Amino acid sequence: MTVSDPRAFLKTLFSAAVTAADPVHAMRRLLTERPKGRTIVIGAGKGSAQMAAALESFWDGPLEGLIVTRYGFGMPCKHIEIIEASHPVPDAAGLAAAERLLKRVERLSPDDLVIALISGGGSALLPSPPPGLTLEDEIALNKALLASGAPISAMNTIRKHVSRIKGGRLAAAAAPARVISLIVSDVPGDNPAFVASGPTVPDGSSPADALAAIRRYGIPVAPHLLAHIESEASRAPNPADAAFSRNSVHIVASAALSLEAAAFAARAAGVEAVILSDAIEGEAREQAHMHAAIAREVLMRNRPFTKPVVLLSGGETTVTVKGKGKGGRNSEFQLSLAMDLDGWEGIDALAADTDGVDGSEDNAGAFVDGGTIARMRAAGLVPADYLSNNDAWSAFNVEGGLFVTGPTGTNVNDFRAILIR
Repeated sequence: MTVSDPRAFLKTLFSAAVTAADPVHAMRRLLTERPKGRTIVIGAGKGSAQMAAALESFWDGPLEGLIVTRYGFGMPCKHIEIIEASHPVPDAAGLAAAERLLKRVERLSPDDLVIALISGGGSALLPSPPPGLTLEDEIALNKALLASGAPISAMNTIRKHVSRIKGGRLAAAAAPARVISLIVSDVPGDNPAFVASGPTVPDGSSPADALAAIRRYGIPVAPHLLAHIESEASRAPNPADAAFSRNSVHIVASAALSLEAAAFAARAAGVEAVILSDAIEGEAREQAHMHAAIAREVLMRNRPFTKPVVLLSGGETTVTVKGKGKGGRNSEFQLSLAMDLDGWEGIDALAADTDGVDGSEDNAGAFVDGGTIARMRAAGLVPADYLSNNDAWSAFNVEGGLFVTGPTGTNVNDFRAILIR
């Protein structure tokens, strides 16, 4: 089959992936019991306000609660308060919201039900430094983590040892009430304790694990923060604690489900689809080299797959920030991919974050094809310099390849689609 408009085709696959990440059907199936006592809704993340609005649409009993989401990601709710705060760097609004969440779950009874709506981004949205530490400490730590190139699992292991709310502490504060955690996973492998640093899901990681991650990835951490992590006070709750015995945890949307939906949409359009992996990690620019090599092999030799075909992958790549430019991991992936595909006609690609925001800028990601680099050079750009400066957004802004969607209402991490025609 011939795809007459590759970008429109790739947009269709992205839309299918985002639609499949809508958690409402799973939420409706799981939330069938009404408690004898109160129903308290809590949560945080870039998709949590949309989850709250969906919950209100089918819940037939009284409820109340508080959700924290990123600025611009709020949704109108009748009974659940929505607070917006900063992401990816925490701010005072998030600090106040975290304190209010902890207050919301105080003095509950065994007859009460807490519904926790958790999605990616909750780590930054819920700063809650322990005694002796400050918001500025969390901000400095978060900036160091974001620039380190460490995988999300390592970052969240560290974060939950410098917090009063992460690592299951929010669920522990709600005891003896029952807590049902409904989670939109944005982490490779879908470990629920890693999503938003697990405010309602303990995982048993130790201070030693956090220190090992700091050493492994060379993360600069202030001495007083290291002293706190080394202390027994930093230890997160044990998953075997009786406080969690009545709780349940459910993944209601994930990258795996979204990639399967995109593959189905591609096949419906007459193009074979192959899912490489839903859990790809590592440096964005390095992963781009691997994807480009496969795409070129397919184009030249029809192996390991026969063209036309679309290669799909997900997960969460990282960027070790050394420059001072603008962009996120998907834009950086695409700039590196474009350089590897320079002059290779017949390959088109989209990489985007399923929440609609790549890094700190206004785009979800970017498109590339065999002519992307030529267009950048024609505009007077030196693509390698922009990549070295971690400035992919600026390069695509000039070239015209930015993919802008606005907030999507969900977050199952990176989506990559490479069409070989």
